[in-house]
Amino acid sequence: MPPPPLSTLTLHQTLLRHPSAPRHWIAYSGGMDSHVLLHLCASLASNSICTMEFQAVHVHHGLQQAADAWAAHCSKACSDLNVPLLTVRVDARAKPGESPEEVARRVRYSALRKSMSKDDIVLTAQHRDDQAETLLLQLVRGAGLAGLAAMPEFATLTPGFLLRPLLPFSRADLRAYALENGLHWIEDPSNEDTAFDRNFLRREIIPKLEQRWPGLNKALGRTAGHCAEAQRQLGDLSKDLCRTALNAGDQSLGVTTLRSFRPADQRLVLREWMRMRGFRMPSQAVIGRILQEALPAGPDKMPMVAWSEGEVRRYRDGLYLMSVQPLFDISTVLDWDGQGMLELPHGNGKLSAEASSGKGLAGDAWRKGNISIRYRQGGERCRLPGRNGTHELKKLFQEAGIPPWLRGRMPLVYIGGELAAIAGRWVCEPFAGKAGEGNISLVWHTRLE
Repeated sequence: MPPPPLSTLTLHQTLLRHPSAPRHWIAYSGGMDSHVLLHLCASLASNSICTMEFQAVHVHHGLQQAADAWAAHCSKACSDLNVPLLTVRVDARAKPGESPEEVARRVRYSALRKSMSKDDIVLTAQHRDDQAETLLLQLVRGAGLAGLAAMPEFATLTPGFLLRPLLPFSRADLRAYALENGLHWIEDPSNEDTAFDRNFLRREIIPKLEQRWPGLNKALGRTAGHCAEAQRQLGDLSKDLCRTALNAGDQSLGVTTLRSFRPADQRLVLREWMRMRGFRMPSQAVIGRILQEALPAGPDKMPMVAWSEGEVRRYRDGLYLMSVQPLFDISTVLDWDGQGMLELPHGNGKLSAEASSGKGLAGDAWRKGNISIRYRQGGERCRLPGRNGTHELKKLFQEAGIPPWLRGRMPLVYIGGELAAIAGRWVCEPFAGKAGEGNISLVWHTRLE
């Protein structure tokens, strides 16, 4: 049975299949596809059966001479349809060696994320022909199952979600709707440039394939759907395996557990671990290096595998994942009033002081002020409550199993020139308060662990 025709009703049915949202953002470029989506949403918003809130967002890339004129067109179109519009200007210029398409996509989605509030949904106008192109691009790039699943209808886009409600429809369906409703849109001249991979497929390759195999985009859409279903099942397996290997306390992976898995399952766990931690997926070569260099290393070794976005380090029986860190100056000293969130330099996260009903740093000592944040120089000592004598921080770090790369970056809190606490770990006598006496808990917010 053919799908129902493109209409306000089919859009509404699609939106109702997914979670409700405080606001639906329409990603509006001014081109035909996004103009159709805008018109459908505006028509739906004017219907009394719809209580959803819509707002358009136009990302001004500044890459074309006509970019300002496009923004003006979008403003008028949204005004005519009574849809609020937010225009966001970004710098989408690619650096040498970067893909212009990838850079534009990255900054566009970054702009969308920054515009959203929690649980908002961004609507984009990709359709069935786009899905076919994406699948072919992934295929020629040697993508795995996740790549061949192409574009899902619904996906997470932190802090909310992304929905592609037009995926069941073809470019011809959208054009027919646009012409029937008298829509006027922008034609981007870069869409004719076959130097871009997607345009080359669209202009040169797919028409020849469709001459031989009519209905190609429907078939490729089905293939993407099959791959997506298989990927979901594989994703469930990956999550189960990752939970088995994950050390919940510090989000590291247990090396002994990971070694007990088959190589294929080890790769699944590494990818799921990186996805869960919010990292973009590195190349297959990077995954291979982690398995060949970090996993088999002896417990006394500390190998590291780095790529453009992150690094994996080995310490004892754990693999640790973190962002690439800039050079760090251990001589840094910061004065702090003890209020709010303190931004630490050199990508070292943030420090906050929070009220604690349990043990912590004594509130009276904290309120005296004269607080400074320093870093380990060597030789620092701390006397812990309930233990005899003072202890070198080096020994405490070793005893607690704190990885070496964290030790020099851990914020040391001084009050009146004396070491009072190691943020997130210990409070030194005589600065420790008793439980229930209005104490302070020092929290170090970092992605290093």
